[in-house]
Amino acid sequence: MKTHNKEAQSLGMTWETEYGYAQAVKAGETVWLAGQVGHDDKGELAQGMEAQMVQAYANIKKLLTGFDMTMDDVTEEVLYVLNGQDAYVARTKHGREFYKDPMQVASTLITVNGLVLPNQVIEIKIVAVKR
Repeated sequence: MKTHNKEAQSLGMTWETEYGYAQAVKAGETVWLAGQVGHDDKGELAQGMEAQMVQAYANIKKLLTGFDMTMDDVTEEVLYVLNGQDAYVARTKHGREFYKDPMQVASTLITVNGLVLPNQVIEIKIVAVKR
């Protein structure tokens, strides 16, 4: 959907319309992604930090592709997690799978007391700028 020089994308999850938000919005050359969760196309969460993280980054990549962007365009990420140590280990293990050069992405890892979905352990917010 495109309005007023903004373009929005959805992943087709029921909670998008229930809560009322876009998964991704592009204005100019910048894209803001709402917090991405480790769910599949049916909305089912993967099990555990590592699996949810890998799936969340797959959802991120899918949304960026819809704007003709890649993970190379990501400038900032914020990871909200229930367990900082588990997230640190998983992100360290998979960082170079997500990004060709993780040293080009500003990354913040925040431990929180809870997330919205039952069994959810991670949510990742992204900002990307078309290169």
